[in-house]
Amino acid sequence: MRLPAVPRLVGPPGPQPGASAAGRGGAERRRLEGGPIRRGNFNKMSAWPQAVASIGMTGLHFHDLRHTGNQFAANSGAALRDLMARMGHDSERAAMIYQHEARGADKTITNAIDEHVEDEKRKLDDEGDATGTAG
Repeated sequence: MRLPAVPRLVGPPGPQPGASAAGRGGAERRRLEGGPIRRGNFNKMSAWPQAVASIGMTGLHFHDLRHTGNQFAANSGAALRDLMARMGHDSERAAMIYQHEARGADKTITNAIDEHVEDEKRKLDDEGDATGTAG
């Protein structure tokens, strides 16, 4: 399994090669001693629900952080293949979704629709003013 680099703001660097399990974080130590962390034991092993409640973000899922990180990576201007490698995807589809969003295409389209609607309203108002009726 390929692990992507983790930004410094997320936490201190992980253990160096050859470090003992005793020097690792609690969840990582339990994973090493008791098997992999899986969906079924993640909340218990990580205390995720308590952490989320403590910051007032009930409903935040761990996977939401993946989406956020992928969006930040796309916003950085990363190439499609680099995004695919970071996300662990073989398909270009998911990486293209993040790139599309990062380019602001959705916001550009939304702004164009808003402008079009406003232009049409102004035209109707101008026509109403010319005929003496309210628009």
